[in-house]
Amino acid sequence: MPEQRSAAVDPALWRHGWYRHARVLASPNFGPRPANALVDLIVIHSISLPPGKYGNGNVQRLFTNQLDWEEDAYFQRIRGLQVSSHFFISRSGELWQFVACTDRAWHAGESSYRGRSNCNDDSIGIELEGLEGSTFEAPQYETLAGLCAALIQAYPIAHVAGHEHIASGRKQDPGPGFDWIWLQNSLALPDRCLPEVG
Repeated sequence: MPEQRSAAVDPALWRHGWYRHARVLASPNFGPRPANALVDLIVIHSISLPPGKYGNGNVQRLFTNQLDWEEDAYFQRIRGLQVSSHFFISRSGELWQFVACTDRAWHAGESSYRGRSNCNDDSIGIELEGLEGSTFEAPQYETLAGLCAALIQAYPIAHVAGHEHIASGRKQDPGPGFDWIWLQNSLALPDRCLPEVG
């Protein structure tokens, strides 16, 4: 995968950083990228709210500041949290987008990778509905591969990593249940583009 790529973006797939195959639910939790940011990193996460509970819309509500903090005791641990990701892939493979890829989503937190800190500045975050350490569904992988391929065509992506790799010791997602080899083979990525995994 080349380190640099044309800035031309396929208008059939992208419009101002929004992917045409995603269901849009705009989040207020974003900001501008630094003027010189090179968007060359995809960060893969896992999330479910409460942990291990799927398909209830709580992730969408979290990313749009509409989560009912009283609905579940677990939510008191994250009360007031304002976060977002560019994309979210449900267990069924449905793709949601919350922040334009041209903007900075709030998904990485304190982080460092490929010699740079503040990974929010120059990365695209993708959340998979799931539990860290557990496995993911085939439709999620199919959607993820298609999305990553489109991102690689549109942006100078040179690295794909998990949240656990950019925030080592602080985060553990997506964890050992994620199949990095499948993703690498699906996208024909060289080893240098991925973290060293088991």
